Amino acid sequence: MIAAVVLSGGESSRMGSPKALLSLGGSSFIERIISAFKATKVGKIIVVLGHNPEEIKKKIDPLSVTVVINQDYRKGQLSSLRAALRALQADRTLGKIDGVLVHLVDHPFLNPALVDRMIERFYESGKLIVIPRHRGKRGHPVIFSRELFGELMSTPMEQGAKAVVRAHGEDTLEIETEEEGVTVDIDTPEEYRRYLQRE
Repeated sequence: MIAAVVLSGGESSRMGSPKALLSLGGSSFIERIISAFKATKVGKIIVVLGHNPEEIKKKIDPLSVTVVINQDYRKGQLSSLRAALRALQADRTLGKIDGVLVHLVDHPFLNPALVDRMIERFYESGKLIVIPRHRGKRGHPVIFSRELFGELMSTPMEQGAKAVVRAHGEDTLEIETEEEGVTVDIDTPEEYRRYLQRE
């Protein structure tokens, strides 16, 4: 089984308001992402919150996902991923997790068919990491095999999960896609307005 992990623990300081709650096409970013994952083959969805989690938690409580609160969210994205991994390891009823599919809340354009293709290729290839790539640029989400959980837990926080990706170049599968959304991250009000105009 693959578990989806949505990282939404940051302060959204550049945006000025929680990115998870920004609206696009009538739904918030976090609702769009969860809805997309519910249409895929992932076996579990974990949302990691950190800064002022109450409002976001209220929004997603009806959506039947697992919410994890990261008290160390100021330490960056890797701290939130670690909080999710600890939650998975503590869940004795879960059965075997083969990997996690990590997604960022500021990437609201998530294609369920691409996610399923990534999961299929993960199992077929035996690779430890699967990353989508659009026109030469790597994007999100990213699959990490359970074999890398130990490294993700021990990598220096300031290096982030990218250090684990760099260390396993030969064990990484890149999947070419025409889905521009894999590389679209919305961090600022200017970027948000640009994509609002497209809707």
